[in-house]
Amino acid sequence: MVSSEPLHIAFFNRSYYPDFGATGQLLTELAEDLAARHGHRVTVVAGVPITNDVPLASAPRWYRPVCREEHNGVRILRAFGTTFRPRRFAGRFSNYISYFLSAAVASARLGRADVVVALTDPPIIGLVAGLAARVSGARMVFLCEDVFPEVARLLEDFQSRRVEAMLDRVSRHIVRRADRVVALGDTMKRRLVETKGADAAKISVIHNWADAEAIVPVAKDNPFARANGLADRFVLMHSGNVGLSQNVDVLLDVADRLRDIGDLVVAIVGDGARKPVLVAEAERRGLDNVRFFPYQPKERLSELFSSADAFLVSLKHGLAGFIVPSKVYGILAAGRPFVVSADEDCEAARIARERGCGLVVPPGDAAAISAAVRQLHADPERRRAMGARARAAGETYDRRRAVAAYEQVFRELSNGHAR
Repeated sequence: MVSSEPLHIAFFNRSYYPDFGATGQLLTELAEDLAARHGHRVTVVAGVPITNDVPLASAPRWYRPVCREEHNGVRILRAFGTTFRPRRFAGRFSNYISYFLSAAVASARLGRADVVVALTDPPIIGLVAGLAARVSGARMVFLCEDVFPEVARLLEDFQSRRVEAMLDRVSRHIVRRADRVVALGDTMKRRLVETKGADAAKISVIHNWADAEAIVPVAKDNPFARANGLADRFVLMHSGNVGLSQNVDVLLDVADRLRDIGDLVVAIVGDGARKPVLVAEAERRGLDNVRFFPYQPKERLSELFSSADAFLVSLKHGLAGFIVPSKVYGILAAGRPFVVSADEDCEAARIARERGCGLVVPPGDAAAISAAVRQLHADPERRRAMGARARAAGETYDRRRAVAAYEQVFRELSNGHAR
């Protein structure tokens, strides 16, 4: 019989509230729902936000590496770390290591936990989480947001065989020691088995999500669209991390090829390592049809997404299954069609094909993306039908369903059902 007693669930991940990053936002929703909806005691060992100006209740320092906060029913052990902008590997490495060391200190303050969950920011944090689980007698879950070193190897500013080898050994160790591994899709599950020697029987597939109650389709002619001159334009949007893996650069080539579509606006929403480069390049090339927007608050996401006529979801060649673009779930919830520029086995490509809500083209192929956008621009009825199918799909990837799936995994493990 499965006990219904509340559990103490501890998460280790640098990115958490109030960070804007997708992983941090998803973890925040998961932790808060486990506390509020399912009645569990939840602790998150988090780092200092890098991409948000929201002040912390108390900021850790090198001489006081851990501070305690409480937010929406979740206890946060805020671990000190550097906050260099992650535009270069050296900055990311410093952020990772400083948080890793402080998180090790914070782990001593966890108390007894039932389940300890390691994410992948940084990819070595599972070592600390694993030790915390052993000390506490808890079960350990590895929530694999990204697969390393494959992700790092394909990023343009990363070249170190020695670090790659270390990351591979760490990844294999964490996968082997975890009582359960959560993969974000079937392709990721296959990658973990093939490249990390994971036991397929230990892997649970739980997709990322969007809040289908908070993000809903609204009229294109909405306050955000009017305020930004988008209501009467055909808007191709990228929303989320403007980083090294998304191949967002291709949008500039698409904008160049589609200059003849007079009402086209390519909207790039978010922030990341590539944004300053893209802003400068768009200006250099005179791409007046490209516009940049900052991250938008959650309460404006329905208006933001509904301002788009279509989205681009892109991923560099070779990254399918090693990264899962989480932005696709918000697009689905908003009921908008999308073009996937990624390998055929990418999770977003599978959803687009199976649900009939998007078009799939080869990764980085500006000509193919442009042709797909022309098709959608020319056929409003097709866009409407694809958008309706997207919304139906989005309701199956809803926040409440995903959190319930995690809660079931944690319950099973705490009751001795780990394989």
